Amino acid sequence: MSLLKIARLGHPVLLRRAEPVADPMAPEIRRLVMDMGATMLDAQGLGLAAPQVHESLRIFVWRQGKDGVAALINPEITLLDPADEVGFEGCLSIPGLRGAVRRSRRVGFRGFSLDGRVVEGDAEGLLARVMQHECDHLDGVLYLMRMHDLSLLGFTEELAQHPPTPAETETIA
Repeated sequence: MSLLKIARLGHPVLLRRAEPVADPMAPEIRRLVMDMGATMLDAQGLGLAAPQVHESLRIFVWRQGKDGVAALINPEITLLDPADEVGFEGCLSIPGLRGAVRRSRRVGFRGFSLDGRVVEGDAEGLLARVMQHECDHLDGVLYLMRMHDLSLLGFTEELAQHPPTPAETETIA
């Protein structure tokens, strides 16, 4: 497995809609997913989408447990609850910053595994947020574009020392 270079804010690959994967079982897709998982774990991320490693393909991986990695190819996400939960998000492509984003607490997901099988289920809480964040990457959307109040954007270290109050985070539309 190789560590891949992570595209950072400003790179055009992050703003394009990613292409569907023609063959989820192709050896190059398996290699990409393995490398994405290693890259995400090395960067201490919770998720990583293929465009973030300069591959405009509809694939994302997420952390399962401490060192496990799961992948979804050609994912489809369905919101099962209204987008009414505010949480702070960071992004490996926007290092050092975090911002408050309103998301759905529960989602349904469907896609393919590396062996070509259909994978589907529900996710809630942090996993639902990660899946929505990574699917946004596949559509060329960064979490900054979802923020309604830029006063709730800050450097990770500053937010740790001066966290916004619940009342401040509830004011976002």
